Amino acid sequence: MDETRKTLIFVGVAVVLALAAYIFSPSRITPDAFMDQGEAFYPEFTDPNTATTLEVIDYDEASGTARPFKVTFGSGGWTIPSHNNYPADAKDRLAQTAAGVIDIKKDDFRTSSAADHEHCGVVDPLDATAPGLSGRGSRITLKGADDQVLADYIVGYEIPDREGMRFVRLPGQNRVYAARMDIEISTNFADWIETNLLEVSGEKIDRVMLKDYSIDERTRSVVQGSNIELLRGEDNIWRMKGIGAVDKLDSTVVETLVSTLSDLSIVGVRPKPEGLSAELSDPRNDNISQEGRLSLQSKGYYFTRDGQLLSNEGEMNVRTTDGVIYILRFGEVLYGSGLNVTAGRSESGGGGDDGQGQANRYLFVAAGYENGYFKKPAEPRSREYLEKADSLWTDADRENKARQDAVDEWQRNVENGRQLAADLNNRFAGWYYVISEDSFGNIHLDREALTADQEG
Repeated sequence: MDETRKTLIFVGVAVVLALAAYIFSPSRITPDAFMDQGEAFYPEFTDPNTATTLEVIDYDEASGTARPFKVTFGSGGWTIPSHNNYPADAKDRLAQTAAGVIDIKKDDFRTSSAADHEHCGVVDPLDATAPGLSGRGSRITLKGADDQVLADYIVGYEIPDREGMRFVRLPGQNRVYAARMDIEISTNFADWIETNLLEVSGEKIDRVMLKDYSIDERTRSVVQGSNIELLRGEDNIWRMKGIGAVDKLDSTVVETLVSTLSDLSIVGVRPKPEGLSAELSDPRNDNISQEGRLSLQSKGYYFTRDGQLLSNEGEMNVRTTDGVIYILRFGEVLYGSGLNVTAGRSESGGGGDDGQGQANRYLFVAAGYENGYFKKPAEPRSREYLEKADSLWTDADRENKARQDAVDEWQRNVENGRQLAADLNNRFAGWYYVISEDSFGNIHLDREALTADQEG
């Protein structure tokens, strides 16, 4: 057999063997469980601005209760239904949250066994049939128009040694994934609202009046203390009316008072009974319903025999350079934490003061306008300048025009101040507020506190 023939035979055998190996070699198998790895959970949810509702259900193992938080958009604007429909400043935060949810992918399949859900922390917090209290996750639901569900997750424990990764599954499904979550789903009431209650900067506050009194709740008589008036001068120095020398006033205490007022934070809210604000607008105060009176009393506010609404811890009037006066009435102390403080609902579903936890304080706020705050300037003696070209004005015409400009500015200031007071009253009207005891201590001051470092 010549060499050429041998070579051809060898080549032929090699080809046959290669073909056989290809035909009979095992194919690469990808398990069905991993087929969707890397896909989005909700591929049709692509526009974060279509989300109008976020609901988060957390679970408290200690009390065995689900804790809901919800923010939504309706005919009345953005509100927080879980907190008595308090107005929310939520649009941007909700869009950012929705955008983060859109980015959640099925990064890594972990299990399809329901027996593993507790270990992964993805037991549905709303599942009443689940045998235990542990291993329940947070259920995060985003909805759009007409309550259309855009995304619905149960988020479980963080995955050890995988930073930013958590166990995730969809309600009604057993499959559990590891998913990267670069978002912070806040259920903190303060993160969704404008917490600065008065919305006034410290440099605009020019007078503070502290009315130090208390109510004898048994006799409804007023226990009168001393009233204090603090005024900011044109030199930007605060003085206490009636004590004479400037150096008798503790400037540090006053600065703390003003800065606290300019950033007076809400830690909770309570709705007033419907119609109470309208009833209170009647100066006679003789048409307040029984429900309204009981509501006020439960927060520490009482009517005196002559019809004045007073609070059991005194009040404060704060004036600004807009001519607006804020009336702050300090009410009853409130102990508690969590939903008990923010929404008036205990973790177990009840309401009211639980007598435990941090101290806070009810606050009743109203606003008004101080008539005469802006002094009306002299009217022009004549308006003949209106009928002349500017080039023909006399000195008298120019003086009259300057006077009219001053009157116009005065009118704008008055109208702006009255409108601001009306807008503030509309915002305050439906609510009792809760502030921290620290804030209360910084602004509820007496003469001794204001001069403590100077006297004695």
